[in-house]
Amino acid sequence: MWKRKELKQKARTVIKKNYWAAIVVCFLMALLTNEFGPSIIGIWHSNDSIDPNYIVNESSDINEYINENENGFLRKFEDKIQVFQEKSPQLYQVIEANLNNIIKYQKYLLKIWDATQSFTMEQNTLGILLCIGAVIAILFIIFIANPIIVGGKRYFIKVTKNDKTKIGTMVDVFKNKNLLNVSMIMLLRGIYNLLWFLTIIGGVIKFYEYRMIPYILAENPKVQRKQAFKLSKQMMKGNKWNTFILDLSFILWEIASLCTFGLLNILYVNPYNSATLAELYITLRKKVIKEKEEDFEVLNDVDLNK
Repeated sequence: MWKRKELKQKARTVIKKNYWAAIVVCFLMALLTNEFGPSIIGIWHSNDSIDPNYIVNESSDINEYINENENGFLRKFEDKIQVFQEKSPQLYQVIEANLNNIIKYQKYLLKIWDATQSFTMEQNTLGILLCIGAVIAILFIIFIANPIIVGGKRYFIKVTKNDKTKIGTMVDVFKNKNLLNVSMIMLLRGIYNLLWFLTIIGGVIKFYEYRMIPYILAENPKVQRKQAFKLSKQMMKGNKWNTFILDLSFILWEIASLCTFGLLNILYVNPYNSATLAELYITLRKKVIKEKEEDFEVLNDVDLNK
């Protein structure tokens, strides 16, 4: 069984040898993909991107509609959230950032829902603009952001074995006709997460079950959908709870970063976290290959097998 301290120690060694390259890779991921929450003010962090129901919050007409027809339920819920935000502002921001990252597909679908509400309130121009904006955002996530996430994972798993790995490694997934395959598998992962999160607990379980899919794609962008999901499930079997604890072990770093307005995230936490998770993938794939689990042959990167 792997240990958190060992993974983190290996990650710190990798970051020490490749510090500035790791920062650049994580900076690009944070800027273009929202992979690390509010690390920087990127294209994902306009005011309306955090709150998918911002139209409801800002429109007095819709506010009145909610109060009259929904018995103020949303208002009561928002009041409870506000109390938590006021009592634990830093922890609230960390949770919000991670939720925002997990449900990025959902929030843009909710924007389309907001747009339909604007049509019912006779705000047709606003509704059309919101629909167009949401569709563009979803397409960007599918064909640009998700492949960049996979590319970032590729850099970090490669650098664990080769200190001379170049930053350009993260764009390998855009080459050799791999983009469509990577995009579609990551899209399905997002959709499945969305559907499972409707059950709350099932969503958390599946979030961790699918956790290794970006890394599997990073190693082999040509892997088939069924193989990617099956291998991730095999890797995470018996490892979900420990991975959750591993994630939780970074929460103090995240809170500390909030105190530095995200600077600590940029300069250390994001690369440290990414390198640690890459070490986790390397450890889990070794076990799958050693035990010759089904479809282990697709984990065929020569560098990673050294």
